[in-house]
Amino acid sequence: MELIKLFESKSQEIIDAVLSSLKRAQLKSYSQNSEQENKMRLINLLSLTINCIRDKNLLPMSEYAGKIAKERFENGFDLYEVQTAFNVLEEELWNRVIENIEPQNLGEALGLVSTVLGAGKETLAINYVELASKQKPKRLNLEELFNR
Repeated sequence: MELIKLFESKSQEIIDAVLSSLKRAQLKSYSQNSEQENKMRLINLLSLTINCIRDKNLLPMSEYAGKIAKERFENGFDLYEVQTAFNVLEEELWNRVIENIEPQNLGEALGLVSTVLGAGKETLAINYVELASKQKPKRLNLEELFNR
């Protein structure tokens, strides 16, 4: 498939562009990790995206997103940070598709990318909400307001 070959042949450029975009976004949790750790996460996400497109199977992406939602939530990542990583990868893949795929094939190619990463983002959001709803809300400490 033309799309798979494109992403595989440009994978290093894609990852470098996404890393650069994530740095500019200045995401608190991602900036606390090493660039190598962030790079490995993105390589895993890109590889999984390619495999899901190749196999036309969303289940591996949903399973992965559920797993990382739990991990990132427990490590204090905000949902928007993880969603931003997915979004930045998606945007970069769209750019590659638009630059390299014939116009008559754009709809299918963009649809495949969006469907796979959309499934991941949906699972992330659902799992984050579920995890957050199980936490006991913090009580407001109003004593500080009255001790002045």
